Amino acid sequence: MSSAVVVGAGIIGLATAWQLKRRGWDITVCDPAPVSGATRAAAGMLAPVAEVVWDQPTLYPLMVASGEMFPRFVSEIAADLGQHKEEIGYLANSTFVLAGDSADRTALFELTSLQHRLDMDVQPITIRHARQLEPALGPGCVGAVDIPGDHQVDPRNLCQALLDVIADDLIETTIEKVIFDAQRAVGVHAEDGRDFLADKVIVATGLAAADIGGLPKALNLPLRPVHGEVIRLRVPEHIRPLVRRTIRAVVHGRPVYVVPRADGTVVVGATSREDSLAGVSAEGVYQLLRDAAHIVPSILECEIYEIISKARPGTPDDVPLIGEVAENLILSTGYFRHGILLSALGSHIGALIAVGEEDKISAEFRKSIDPWRFSLVPYESL
Repeated sequence: MSSAVVVGAGIIGLATAWQLKRRGWDITVCDPAPVSGATRAAAGMLAPVAEVVWDQPTLYPLMVASGEMFPRFVSEIAADLGQHKEEIGYLANSTFVLAGDSADRTALFELTSLQHRLDMDVQPITIRHARQLEPALGPGCVGAVDIPGDHQVDPRNLCQALLDVIADDLIETTIEKVIFDAQRAVGVHAEDGRDFLADKVIVATGLAAADIGGLPKALNLPLRPVHGEVIRLRVPEHIRPLVRRTIRAVVHGRPVYVVPRADGTVVVGATSREDSLAGVSAEGVYQLLRDAAHIVPSILECEIYEIISKARPGTPDDVPLIGEVAENLILSTGYFRHGILLSALGSHIGALIAVGEEDKISAEFRKSIDPWRFSLVPYESL
């Protein structure tokens, strides 16, 4: 039986381990605090269309492909537990994208033009029709589009399902370094002194990947922390459901989203900052509540039960780093704010590399996600 040790128990590490476990591999997953990083803060928007931007031509094909894979991906995870995908938080409702003022409306329809050129399904709708479908929308909304294919999943429920599937394979420990034998990865060494040996080593620890010893120095991991605040609120019974689908908006040039959950809560987010403040930013929380209330005024009637801020691992082009970086050593990190959406494709690619089926990955994708693309030394020359 082939074996792999996966370093990191966020969405990418867990999903990659699950992919290999389904193939009959012996799996060990190491993480001192599973699902405690960026995955825990994530809102879970599956929005390859709404997230497309002008200057990221290599990113959006990955997002679209992963979005198409997601229904089957989450259905198979749920099936392993005898459940349906809706039971672990998958909702196929569409996404509304709204404008908060006339300048935002211009920007919204410029983006819609790009989306249409990319043959994406984006449907402009009147504000009147939007309010018929979502009565909680406020008078500040001046433009709207509906994106039928942009859905959502509850990342915490999804990760709990993955944890349940691999419960016997999880070890809560910190990995210090990769173990090599003649330049070939053969396992990892933990902080507590234990060694975990395997045929393949997969590093999927987000920002912490740069702290693991043994990664090639020539790789020069270009990861940067991008912080963001997320607010979770309970909606009072008398106004449930606050909204029925994900509401994204741009308010005076600032993005904001309101994501409903099946349990009657909502998630509000969209801040993005690259400063030295590791905790929650007061300015960020103020901005989110102000802009969310501009779009959905009754959100101010809700009860805040959690405010969280986590750092997401960004790369210079915001495209993840996935690939072999030494013999039998695979890297899968740098998913930035798209970790949940890209988990279906990213874990699939990681598993294909592990089992030696890289030829099933398109040449376009291999080039886009090449972990050596920012290095001055190509992997083949080492």
